[in-house]
Amino acid sequence: MPDATPEPSPDAAPGPLPALPVTFRPGRTRAVLLVAAGGLFAAISLIALLLEQLSPGERLSFVSTAALLAGVLVLLARPKVDADETGVTVVNITTRRRLDWAQILQVNLRPGDPWVFLDLSDGTSLPVLGIQPGIAPKRAVADARTLRALAEARTTPPGSEASR
Repeated sequence: MPDATPEPSPDAAPGPLPALPVTFRPGRTRAVLLVAAGGLFAAISLIALLLEQLSPGERLSFVSTAALLAGVLVLLARPKVDADETGVTVVNITTRRRLDWAQILQVNLRPGDPWVFLDLSDGTSLPVLGIQPGIAPKRAVADARTLRALAEARTTPPGSEASR
C-alpha cells in the first residue's frame, strides 16, 4: 500500500469551522512517545536497581541516562498548533512561534511531506510538526484542511471573495 498522503484539496470543504481556540496535535504519535518514555525510564531504572554489582554512582548514572532518554521522547511529543481569534502559536520540538493570521499565506500538506508547512508573508516557510501524517494520515489531512480554512477565513476581508 503506498504511503502517500493526499494534499488537502482546495475544493474540499473542511466542514464547519471549529470554535476557537482550538489545538491541533498528533494525538496517537504523542501517546506512543509518552508511553515509550515512561516505559523506557521504568525499565532502565528497574535494571539499575536489580543489578546488585552496581555501585550507587553507577545506579545513579543508569537512572540519569534513563531520564535523559525519556526527556528526549517527551520533547518529541511536544509539537502542537494553538489557533485562536488573533492568530496561531506553532510549538515545535524546541521552539515556539506566534503568528498573526495575516502572516499565513498558505497551509501546505503535500504527498510525502512529514508535516504541514506554512508559507509566510515574509517569504519563509515554517514547518508545523503539530500536524503530521505519520500514524494518523486521515486526521492530519483533516487538521490541515481545517487550519487552511481558518487561515483563509481570517485573512479574507468580510464580504469579499477569496482570491487564493
